[in-house]
Amino acid sequence: ILIDGIDVRDLKLSSLREKIGLVPQETFLFGGTILQNITFGNPKATMDRIVECAKLANIHDFITRLPKGYYTEIGERGITLSGGQKQRLAIARALLKDPKIVILDDSTSSVDLKTEHDIQVALERALKGRTSILITQRIPTIKKADKIIVIDNKRVVGIGTHEELYKSNDVYRKIYDAQLQQYQKKIGNTNNRRKEGNR
Repeated sequence: ILIDGIDVRDLKLSSLREKIGLVPQETFLFGGTILQNITFGNPKATMDRIVECAKLANIHDFITRLPKGYYTEIGERGITLSGGQKQRLAIARALLKDPKIVILDDSTSSVDLKTEHDIQVALERALKGRTSILITQRIPTIKKADKIIVIDNKRVVGIGTHEELYKSNDVYRKIYDAQLQQYQKKIGNTNNRRKEGNR
């Protein structure tokens, strides 16, 4: 595996960690302020840079609506965040390191459609100009990727763009069609509930 043409085995572990920003499936947040959670790993970051990363992660507006903004406590002593809000904080934290590579591990697996959309908007803005590796079960998250690798039963069964794979790969096409059908069903149910609420 090469980073900027350098074999990762030739890099010090500390140097390798500096180059990579990770957004795990289970976001780790600790009791403290939002600011402390974002700056974890880069406590010397300027406020301007912190706000810039929060905006890229599509979480800044939410933070500014809180009574104490970036100094709002979260966890046991403070507010409770939704899954999507936690994920976007994790994206802001990863970006604050200014990594060359961002790895997102199934970051939309347990959120609703609206939250997934918010995270996708954040990712499109945040990952521009960076190498990004997205591990996901949901195709909408990776539909615009330069290259998609399809894994089935621990084997690579396809590599290509969304358009290429949809035309030529049965596994990918079946997953995409099933997810699209599921998505349309959820949208239909949501619209029906809205209609009933307006009666």
